[in-house]
This record gives sequence, structure tokens and C-alpha cells, in this order.
Amino acid sequence: MDLRVAAYAVIVDPDDRLLLAHWNEGRRAAWTLPGGGLEAGEDPERAARREVREETGYRVELKGLLGIHSRVIPPTRRLVDDATVPLHTLRIVYRAEVVGGKLRNEVDGSTDRAEWFPRAGVRRLQRVKLVDIALRMYDDA
Repeated sequence: MDLRVAAYAVIVDPDDRLLLAHWNEGRRAAWTLPGGGLEAGEDPERAARREVREETGYRVELKGLLGIHSRVIPPTRRLVDDATVPLHTLRIVYRAEVVGGKLRNEVDGSTDRAEWFPRAGVRRLQRVKLVDIALRMYDDA
């Protein structure tokens, strides 16, 4: 079984808008939380801050751990066409606040743009399941 550990940030502004990144890898494009995989030996908090900066242009301060989501993806559902083993994903989700930077789109990455969305309208977006999972964590915190 393969393992992927990733860190993500739920960033909600004072106007109750959620910051999302548009993921463009895989079988279909969809909106996701800013974040991504840890580099070898990288601290998850550092990874979350790095990924947010790469995908959105913002510097963030983490305000707490919201939770960890674990999922096992069968080989037939993986995004790699020749996968023969399941993928165990551990997704570490933090609450974060923008402390600097300027909104910009990522170039040559796994996301191609970042935007703020009113939370009330997020359910109408084409999104990955992690968005809903993380918003439940956020609302329960």
C-alpha cells in the first residue's frame, strides 16, 4: 500500500468567504482546499503554510488543527493509470488566517487559480470531497 500525507488549510475571511484553489490534475478539474503533500521530513504545519503560499500567493498563520482525515483509495480509483496497490491518504487540516501576500494564481503546478467564494455557494461548485469534510471540521470546532 502506498501512503500520502498532506496538509491543508481552511481559510475563511471576515466576510465568510472560503479560499479555494482550482485543482487541475487527475480525471476532472475541481475546487479544493489550498494545500498538498509533505516533502520528505517536512513538518506538516510548515507544509500547509508553504502550499498555501505556492497555490494562492498568501502567507498564513495557522490557528489550530481542525482534524485528520484518513482514506484508503483502491487501485482502480487512483489517479495513476497503472496503480496496482491502494493509496492510503492522511490529510491534516488546519484553520488558518491570511497575514500577508497577495492573491495570485499558481503557475505550472497542480492548481491553476485561486479564488474566494461565499461559503453559502460552495456546495454549488465542482469540488473534491475534502472541501466538505474540512468545512464540517471547521463548523464543529
